[in-house]
Amino acid sequence: MTVSLEVAEGVGTIRLDRPPMNALDIATQDRLKELAEEATRREDVRAVVIYGGEKVFAAGADIKEMQAMDHTAMVLRARDLQDAFTAVARIPKPVVAAVTGYALGGGCELALCADFRIAGENAKLGQPEILLGLIPGAGGTQRLARLVGPSKAKDLIFTGRMVKAEEAREIGLVDRVVPADEVYTQAHAWAAKLAQGPALALRAAKESIDTGLETDIDTGLAVERNWFAGLFATEDRERGMRSFVEEGPGKAKFL
Repeated sequence: MTVSLEVAEGVGTIRLDRPPMNALDIATQDRLKELAEEATRREDVRAVVIYGGEKVFAAGADIKEMQAMDHTAMVLRARDLQDAFTAVARIPKPVVAAVTGYALGGGCELALCADFRIAGENAKLGQPEILLGLIPGAGGTQRLARLVGPSKAKDLIFTGRMVKAEEAREIGLVDRVVPADEVYTQAHAWAAKLAQGPALALRAAKESIDTGLETDIDTGLAVERNWFAGLFATEDRERGMRSFVEEGPGKAKFL
């Protein structure tokens, strides 16, 4: 399998495994979508880590495969390509990308689908599609601009240059830089901590933030308002407030 899903401590690890560079060919994209949807459905998965292994996250699309495609073939494929990445972005649970080595093109776009990105000191990220006479096609023009702002996104996309881990952190492309051999451990620990939280409230927070970024503020506020009120019907809300009153803040157990 080019992509697998393993679950431990409430954390589902979606692992890319297509040596040597985890190139994201069509079969890998389709498998990624399947496992993102599985992680969404499974109740034992309460948070997700996306990981490419110790040496590389994902170096991008399979260029040889793409070179053989003409305009008609890509018209038929482009929606499926985006849908695979969107399936990851819409996992209604906390998602962290554990980035080691190269995260280029589709690999960078995959990292952009996560809620949080932990990068190794050896990480290099970028959107080099312009060097092929293309633009990012798996969400890069949209998610990168929303994450780092349009000016920085245009710098990376117009030039196709790679940024090292520290610059990526400085511009907000990654959230934390750690020694390369600690990337997965720290990503899993972060996800495992969130996996102990109230699942519905985390889902509500993620949907409210993501929807708000994609629409006007009034619509975003309406989504927030509906989720906020709706959570008063949940057992987790009752447990959290009771614990606060009886024991003080931060002691509620939601599992």
